[in-house]
Amino acid sequence: MTDHRQRSGRRGQGELEGLVLSALREADGPATAGWVQERLGGDLAYTTVITILTRLLAKGAVTRERAGRSFAWTSASDQAGLAAHRMRKVLDGESDREAVLASFVTGLGPDDERLLRELLDGSGSEGEA
Repeated sequence: MTDHRQRSGRRGQGELEGLVLSALREADGPATAGWVQERLGGDLAYTTVITILTRLLAKGAVTRERAGRSFAWTSASDQAGLAAHRMRKVLDGESDREAVLASFVTGLGPDDERLLRELLDGSGSEGEA
C-alpha cells in the first residue's frame, strides 16, 4: 500500500492541511480558495481546497470573511497549533486523562521531557528576556 501511495502522489489529510495553512500564512491578507489552489500549484481540485478549508475552520485553524459570493480565508493557527489541537481532541476522547497523559510523558525521549519540564516550569524561551 505504501508503494501505491508513493506512486500515486496521494497525500494525507494532515499534509494537505499543512500545505493550505502554509499558503495562507504566505498571503498578504485574507485569501480566496482559488488563490490557495493556485499557490499550491493547481494540482488540487478547487472542491478539495474548499473541503480542507472548511475542516480547518471547524478546527479553529482558519477564519473566513465574506468576499462577494465567496469567502476570503485567513490562517488563525500554525502547524504547531494544528498538531496541538489534534492532540487535545484525542485526549478529550479518552475517559482516563491522567493515564493517557502519564503514558504520553513516560514515552518521551530525554530531550522532549526536558523541554516539557521547561515549558511547564515557565522557564522556556518565552519567559526569558
